[in-house]
Amino acid sequence: MAEPMDVDVGSPRGTKRKAIDEIITAPRRIKALDPDVVNKIAAGEIIVAPVHALKELIENSVDAGSTSLEVVVKEGGLKLLQITDNGHGIDKEDLPILCERFTTSKLKAFEDLTSIGTYGFRGEALASISHIAHLTVTTKTKDSNVAFKAHYDSGRLVPAKPGQSADPKPTAGRQGTQITVEDLFYNVPTRRRAFRSASEEYNKILDVVGRYAVHCDGVAFSCKKSGESSTTIATQSKSSTVDRIRQIYSSAVANELIEFTSSDEKYGYSARGWTTNANYHVKKTTLLLFINHRSVDSTNIRKAIEQTYSTFLPKGGHPFIYLSLEIEPSRVDVNVHPTKREVNFLNEDEIIEKICGDIRTKLAYVDTSRTFMTQTLLPGARAPDEASVGNAHNSVPAGAQKPKPYENNLVRTDAKLRKITSMLPSAEGGSSESPAPNESRTDGMEYEYSDREPVTCRLMTVKELRQEVRDDMHNELTEIFATHTFIGIVDERRRLAAIQGGVKLFLVDYGMVCNEYFYQLGLTDFGNFGSIRFDPPLDLKELLRIAAEHEKSTDPPTCEEDDFAIEEVVELVSAQLIERREMLLEYFSFEVSEEGELISVPLLLKGYTPSLAKLPRFLLRLGPHVNWMAEKECFATFLRELASYYVPEQLPPTPGPEDPEEGLSEDLKVRRQQINKAVEDVLFPAFRARLIATKTLMKGAVVEIANLKGLYRVFERC
Repeated sequence: MAEPMDVDVGSPRGTKRKAIDEIITAPRRIKALDPDVVNKIAAGEIIVAPVHALKELIENSVDAGSTSLEVVVKEGGLKLLQITDNGHGIDKEDLPILCERFTTSKLKAFEDLTSIGTYGFRGEALASISHIAHLTVTTKTKDSNVAFKAHYDSGRLVPAKPGQSADPKPTAGRQGTQITVEDLFYNVPTRRRAFRSASEEYNKILDVVGRYAVHCDGVAFSCKKSGESSTTIATQSKSSTVDRIRQIYSSAVANELIEFTSSDEKYGYSARGWTTNANYHVKKTTLLLFINHRSVDSTNIRKAIEQTYSTFLPKGGHPFIYLSLEIEPSRVDVNVHPTKREVNFLNEDEIIEKICGDIRTKLAYVDTSRTFMTQTLLPGARAPDEASVGNAHNSVPAGAQKPKPYENNLVRTDAKLRKITSMLPSAEGGSSESPAPNESRTDGMEYEYSDREPVTCRLMTVKELRQEVRDDMHNELTEIFATHTFIGIVDERRRLAAIQGGVKLFLVDYGMVCNEYFYQLGLTDFGNFGSIRFDPPLDLKELLRIAAEHEKSTDPPTCEEDDFAIEEVVELVSAQLIERREMLLEYFSFEVSEEGELISVPLLLKGYTPSLAKLPRFLLRLGPHVNWMAEKECFATFLRELASYYVPEQLPPTPGPEDPEEGLSEDLKVRRQQINKAVEDVLFPAFRARLIATKTLMKGAVVEIANLKGLYRVFERC
């Protein structure tokens, strides 16, 4: 008969404590926790489930140079978890400290983390396991005549039976190490009761073993349940990557694999892998991601790959991809997660974009044909007629049918899907080839990359300005821009465009939105701007003179106080910019020579170039409209003027088919085409990715003009 459960009957369930019970008469003293409590807390963070214990053990075995790993599991790893390898083994002299915390052979100083090349480095795995399970280690090195067996509890050697010595005992064994973990979480009953089923935990173990079996070249893997003769996973050490994927993930995946590579010395990475072509798709993405040979997960990489495949697969289809990414150890921070499930690395966005671009190029090259499964009718068989099809549909049980959504709630667009216009070559290109990843052909610009390392901005004034933007955030409007579908430009003169967000249609003043976006971009990339360089450099005073003359002619002063001398203004503003040229170059990539030559202005967004016709006025406004005396106001006003310069200029609207364009210069027509393409292909995708919509945009920048639910109510009355 099962033992009765322990029930706390001290107070009836649901009893509410009185307020008097919560009054603390004296402050509680701070005490150091017992080391055993500390170790159990740490173990609970590192070993969350049996699969995490196995992952640590597999990584230790591979670090030891093993070419064969055998895994045996009982009751999902809670009762028994055993891994046997043929690696270098552990010296007998190291066994007494094997399960102590922070004992490792892979790390000596903290600086070694910048060049770590092994899976493990903290020395916490075995220590954590020994605090929540019964741990047995049997090991033999190449130079030893016998194997040694040791038992551990709470990080220390313990005897196999009471009264015996705790020292490791010689025993028969082969070269390598066998680690046996029994009764996992035996002393943490709440954690053990949280596991719902042994089969679910076993499936998680199979997933981890399968991932490492695919990645680890030259290592044989096997995994089975205790007491069973057949193995669930079995791979050979000499099998190719495709063969291992076929054994573990089926031939349906392996038959559609294509190999890809990607590398860039500038970002210090190289990547290789296998991914499925357009003939294969499933309901959920399968991503086998290894960064520096460590199995990790990355939401950013997963989303970027799904976005890449959205143009090749049917809606709702997802790929299988195995990606091995090797980055210079000095660029990777591996010590950011207790279970080492995540890592941080420099230039993450650029590396992901480059890899996805190479995958897209490979898919476009391979995707010249599709394979469809067909079924022929047997001789004499008849095709089902409409009546039989209708009866078949009616025979489906009502409970099995999905509830039909109301049509007025259906969102009929998907922001992830590309429009057909984005796949067409630009009018100026003249070539049918698709542009290379990260390259832009608009405006005839040539982009060069510098070796300058990104600068981390620690200025409190900039952080305060960023916080002000976040405090002014409008959550609903930000979500609309993040998931919107671009419809088209309505009016170039008034800078209006239409977008769809959910079941609503909005009219957007993209001039106001651009102003806010480029201001936020200036704060985000502060000190790390690109630069638009002029060759040859421009005469600063001449540009200021042009702006001042235009200002005086178009808006003549109405009184003597508003009048100004053009040369006096030119000298004053140029002197201000030349005097602050070092600060402008360091923070904004705005370069002015000591002789008064304009060498470069900031580049905020690749693929979009502001109008050079607005440059003189931008330079002139830097004099009176920038507060050069206070740091915070200086940064804020300068970035506002820079954002205003980057806003697309107002242009004559595109005429209808019956309205001829007379008297419009060819340059203006070309500029309008450039602006229209930049708004659709560069600016609005940038809004979707990075814009924080502020409350100020609700004051005329975004107007709702239609709502699907409202339209249904209108037409229902007709």
